[in-house]
Amino acid sequence: MHRRALESTEKVLGPDHPETLASVNNLASVLQDLGRYAESETMHRRALESTEKVLGPDHPETLAIVNNLALVLRDLGRYAESARLSRRALEGRKRFLGRTTHIPTKRKQPGSGSGGPRKVR
Repeated sequence: MHRRALESTEKVLGPDHPETLASVNNLASVLQDLGRYAESETMHRRALESTEKVLGPDHPETLAIVNNLALVLRDLGRYAESARLSRRALEGRKRFLGRTTHIPTKRKQPGSGSGGPRKVR
């Protein structure tokens, strides 16, 4: 379902439209939830590359994708790279929001009921 939505959105709006990027990120998150980590990493990297180009490296939506990529890298056991991206996301959020604002650092996990950076929509 998410793949078809992505294909349709990409065909109508183009590969770098914010809605297309949201679909890429959403598919990446679904793949991660299904344990398909390598595919998820590929989609997160695609979303990140395009979002950085369209919105910039320090935009909150870009930082949310950086965080999501860090989580899938953690799932793949690539802890050093995951930690580097987590720090990038955290530092970017601090710059954007300021030090006194609560900064969520964990994407919502299924059934956890906890919040986190929202998925790009």
